[in-house]
Amino acid sequence: MEQPVSLTAESSSLGRIHLLLAVQSLVVVLVSINRLGSWTLGYVASNEFLRWVDLHNMLTLPLVSIVAFYLLKKVVEAEPLAADSKRGRTARAQLWLNVAFIAGVYLLGAGYGDHEVTNYLHARFCGRGDVSALCRIVLFNDDDFSHWVFFAGFVLVNAALMLLQALFPRAAPARGRDLALLVLNGVLIGAGVFANLAFERIGLDLYVVALLAIIAFALLRRLGRQPLLVYYATAYGLGLVGTALYKTLR
Repeated sequence: MEQPVSLTAESSSLGRIHLLLAVQSLVVVLVSINRLGSWTLGYVASNEFLRWVDLHNMLTLPLVSIVAFYLLKKVVEAEPLAADSKRGRTARAQLWLNVAFIAGVYLLGAGYGDHEVTNYLHARFCGRGDVSALCRIVLFNDDDFSHWVFFAGFVLVNAALMLLQALFPRAAPARGRDLALLVLNGVLIGAGVFANLAFERIGLDLYVVALLAIIAFALLRRLGRQPLLVYYATAYGLGLVGTALYKTLR
């Protein structure tokens, strides 16, 4: 018996969502391998302007991630509007969320660029205790300014995706195999969040993750098991709970 067109379309879009979220999970794994592997510490060129680890963290891996985020945004926006939605208001909200997404992409790129270059210069030329004017500038860009810019972009991109999911909700909540796959991808991201928070000095990243978790759970409570809301609530919820337990027990 032939499936209704609407069910087939829903299944197809959910499949694309799973694939694009799996790409994000793969990027998290590759980022860890890139940072921890000694084989990426060689120089990219003879002038030693960057190491491979810095180049991949600044260009290749973020580029894959942001393309996947953009395609995910397009899948969410392709969801049919509810019959009772006010199309004019929805169009305006969509416009502003797209502006927020684009601004977030720019800030993410600027943050990555500033951080990876100054992190390399910091590690190579500014040893412990170096208080020269040049090293003070490099350290500030590496440890502070680049983080502020990056996290501003991170919040805008991820919050825009969640709010677009709220603006274009699916007719049926995620269940069964689809729900399991969303949770699985969320757990993988949550493990990355935990590794970043639990074993490092707590800073701005904790508040960013907490803010995104609050947005995810608030929307999840209001709209039910929408795919991206399940994913984000799982990822950031587990990351926060795991970090709290680790810090408390330690």
